[in-house]
Amino acid sequence: MKRIAVFCGSSIGNQPAYAEAAVALGGVLAKRGIGLVCGGGNVGLMGVIAEAVLTAGGEVIGVIPQALADRELAHGGVTDLRIVDSMHTRKAMMAELSDAFIAMPGGVGTFEEFFEVVTWTQLGLHRKPCALLNVAGFYAPLAAFIDQAVSEGFIKPIHRQMIVVDDNPERLVDSLAAVQLPDVPKWIRREET
Repeated sequence: MKRIAVFCGSSIGNQPAYAEAAVALGGVLAKRGIGLVCGGGNVGLMGVIAEAVLTAGGEVIGVIPQALADRELAHGGVTDLRIVDSMHTRKAMMAELSDAFIAMPGGVGTFEEFFEVVTWTQLGLHRKPCALLNVAGFYAPLAAFIDQAVSEGFIKPIHRQMIVVDDNPERLVDSLAAVQLPDVPKWIRREET
């Protein structure tokens, strides 16, 4: 893996563990020579992880829409800052530049970004693993909800395996590198519609 996109909050959250995990994950990426692709902002966990990677000598590519850059939210110190026209273009570029995806704690935007790339993997639009960094149990309810969707027949068990969940940044990156993505050429059969 050359680069991993990390989706995370534009806030730092209420627990110090969130920023600590961003620093730890940034250190792991830099130590392993894996570049960070992020939303290009200098705020919240996004800014914390970018700073951690840069401080450790790693590469950071930030992708930010012009409207957010105009609000002076762009991180001026990243290795490569790409200013794009829209959130849609931002997500597409982040996906194109990345070999895998990690969602750290965040809000609705983080969830939306993460589930979009999971869907693209499921549909075969790309073959890139996806993971949740379960800091302080943040994603435990979401993982349980995904498992409920499997139990209820809305997500195939083979597709559930595409989502790695771990609370340790080092193990999470190891798991992303080792995950075997399913090869499901036709994921919807006529009788299931």
